[in-house]
Amino acid sequence: MSTHTDQKREIRLAAGDAELTIHPANGCRVASLRVGGTELLRQGDRYGCFPMVPWCGRTAHGRFSDGGVMHQLPLNSPPHAIHGTGRDTSWRTARKGEREAAFTYELADPWPYTGRVTQLFELTDDSLTLTLGVETYDDSFPAQAGWHPWFLRHLDGGTADEDAVRLDFSPAWQEERGEDHLPTGRRVDPRPGPWDDCFGMPDGVDATLTWPGRLELKVTSNAEWVVVYDEQAEAVCVEPQTGPPNGLNTAPRLVTPIDPLEIRTTWAWRRL
Repeated sequence: MSTHTDQKREIRLAAGDAELTIHPANGCRVASLRVGGTELLRQGDRYGCFPMVPWCGRTAHGRFSDGGVMHQLPLNSPPHAIHGTGRDTSWRTARKGEREAAFTYELADPWPYTGRVTQLFELTDDSLTLTLGVETYDDSFPAQAGWHPWFLRHLDGGTADEDAVRLDFSPAWQEERGEDHLPTGRRVDPRPGPWDDCFGMPDGVDATLTWPGRLELKVTSNAEWVVVYDEQAEAVCVEPQTGPPNGLNTAPRLVTPIDPLEIRTTWAWRRL
């Protein structure tokens, strides 16, 4: 049984030489992932990996309609609403073992619908699997889910270009990005980076990050969309998600009483 104290403290999982730290009270984010003592995720103000739920990326001007009713979300990244409410919420620890843990939070204002979000963490010696589920208690509603990890560009504080992480993925298309950072609705051939862009991978997300001579990490997901953000010096973001930015309006996926939304991703690593 979880307690109020469980919600405030760090949750730690371990398997082999892999160590995972979760902060339930700060959006149930992965605070740290260490493999053989080496941190893979950025630390500091923007750190770890947070869940994006019940929407991903930007929702245009914070507005979306459902059944002819227009809803307004807070503009936490003016002029848009970004990355959902889950990252700003304290989650309840539902269960915790040595290698796995589960957490929940109740959907509430400013989200206009009731329901529950569940996040499951499963750690092995050479992989981490994350699962997000979104359920409704009442009416159906459009929703999205995904993750926003900050993978370090350099391990162990390095700065050399030859040691920087390399990203390899083969999307089917790229969503053309407008000046407002939202997809225009046009699909184009993938363009060279740097990126703050959404890509389509209809057979599932499959991307590989390689730190030369150190570690290879493969990101896979049953999601068909991935946002890549590498316009920064310290980190590279590879974000599996169930729809594109502004997808509440352009590609709504309804959560119904008999059809919850579920997404999973696995990060699998090997030493080089």
